[in-house]
Amino acid sequence: MDASDRVYVEQAAGMGQDAMFKTCKTNVIRWVVTAIFLAIGGMMTNPAHALLRVDITQGNVDPLPIAIPGLKAALPALTPEGPVDSIGANIAQVIRANLERSGLFRVVDERAYFQEKMIRGRPAFGNWRAIGAQAMTSGLVELQEDGRIKVEFRLWDVLSENQMTGLRYFATPKNWRRVAHLISDAIYKRLTGESGYFDTRIVYISENGPHTQRIKRLSIMDQDGHNHKFLTDGSYLVLTPRFSPTTQEITYLAYYNDKPRVYLFNIDSGKQEVLGDFPGMTFAPRFSPDGNKVIMSMAEKGNSDIYVMELRTRKIQRLTRHPSIDTSPSYAPDMKRVVFNSDRGGSQQLYVMNSNGKNIKRISFGKGRYGTPVWSPRGDLIAFTKMHKGRFYIGVMKPDGSGERLLTESYLDEGPTWAPNGRVLMFFRQQPYDSMGRGGDTQLWSVDLTGYNERQIITPIEASDPAWSPLIR
Repeated sequence: MDASDRVYVEQAAGMGQDAMFKTCKTNVIRWVVTAIFLAIGGMMTNPAHALLRVDITQGNVDPLPIAIPGLKAALPALTPEGPVDSIGANIAQVIRANLERSGLFRVVDERAYFQEKMIRGRPAFGNWRAIGAQAMTSGLVELQEDGRIKVEFRLWDVLSENQMTGLRYFATPKNWRRVAHLISDAIYKRLTGESGYFDTRIVYISENGPHTQRIKRLSIMDQDGHNHKFLTDGSYLVLTPRFSPTTQEITYLAYYNDKPRVYLFNIDSGKQEVLGDFPGMTFAPRFSPDGNKVIMSMAEKGNSDIYVMELRTRKIQRLTRHPSIDTSPSYAPDMKRVVFNSDRGGSQQLYVMNSNGKNIKRISFGKGRYGTPVWSPRGDLIAFTKMHKGRFYIGVMKPDGSGERLLTESYLDEGPTWAPNGRVLMFFRQQPYDSMGRGGDTQLWSVDLTGYNERQIITPIEASDPAWSPLIR
C-alpha cells in the first residue's frame, strides 16, 4: 500500500431513494440483536457525479467530511436505557467517534447542523452542502411493543442527492452500542469498499502494581474501549492471549501454581480448559485461521521449536528441528505457510515455511532484529516488531520480505495485531522510566497502514499484548 497522505473522493450517482429494497433478516448471535439490511435493488443514473468513495490505499490529510445528526425518536418513549431520543443521540455519537478514529472521515461540527423535522423523507441537501458535508446520515429509533428498539438508518450522498444505503435493526435497548458499531461498519464499507472493523472486541493483558511485582489479568473490551471486563482475577500470571477466528474463544498462556500451561477460554460461557500439559515451556499460542488448530513454540532443554496441535484430537506435530530459538508462529490465511522468528541465522529474524515445516526461507534482511510476526487476514502483508539501535518499531512487509515499511517508532513498541479487515494494527507501547525508576507506563495504541493515523486506546489501567477479534457474528 502506498504511504502517501492523500484521500480522494469520486462523486457520482449513488443509490436512489425510490429504488426497490431487498430485505433479508439476519440473526446477530448471542446479543439478541436482529438486523434487517435494506440493500438497494436499483441505481439512479446521474452523469453529473461519480460514485462517492474514499480511497483507503492512500495516506490521509483530507478526510471525507460527513454529517451525522442524532437519530430521531419516532415517538416519545422510555426504555430501561433511558428515553428513546437519548438512545438515538448516543448511537450517533458512537458512530461519529468510530469514523473519526479511522482517520478516513471528518465529522462536520454538530453546532453547524440544521434542525430538520423530516423523519423518513429526503434531507434538504442544499443546507448540508452549505456546511461542507459530502455525505450525511439520517435515521430514527422507535420502541416496539415487545420492548425492543427499531433503528432505521440511511446514508446519503449529499452531492448527488441520492441514498447510498439503508438498513434497519431490531435490538434490545441495552445493545444500542452494538447497533452503532454495525452502522459504522456499514458506512465504512459503503464509502471505502472494504469491510469495517468496528463491531469487534479486543482481548489484552491488564497490568497494575509495582513494576517488580506486576498483577496481570486477562481482559476484554469493545474495540473502542467500552464494555470492559476482567476475565481473570489476577491470582496467577497470564500472557499472550489470542482470539479464535471462528468462535468466541481465546487461547493464552498462564502460570498456575507456577506451572506454565496453555488454556482455552470461552467468552460466552466463561469456562476455561487446559489445552495440554507439555513437558517444557510453551510460548505464544495462536489459533489457525480455521480455528481447528493451535500453533505454538515449546522449549525443551533450552531449545525452542514450533509445534501445532489439533484441537479435536489433541494430536501434536513438530514443525521445526533446529538448535536455535524458533518462536512466535503465525499462519497465512490459506494455512499453506507459517511465518515465525528465529535466531538460526545469528540474530533474530523472520522466516517463512510451508505448513508442514518444510522449505524454510528467511524474509527479513533490514538492519536490526525482527520479532512477533503476524500474517494479515488479507494475506498480503506480515506485521512485525523491529528493534534497531535501542528503538522499537511496528512495521509491515510482503510475505516474500519485500516492501518493508515502518509505521511507528518509540522507546518500546511491540506485539502487533490486525483488525479483521487488514487495514489497521493495534500494539502496545511502553514509556521509558525516569532516573528515579518512575514511569514505564504501558498502553495500547493503533495505527493504520499509512502510518499517519496513530491513536491511543484508552483502558482502565495499563495494558499490553492486545489481540483483535474477528467481526462478531
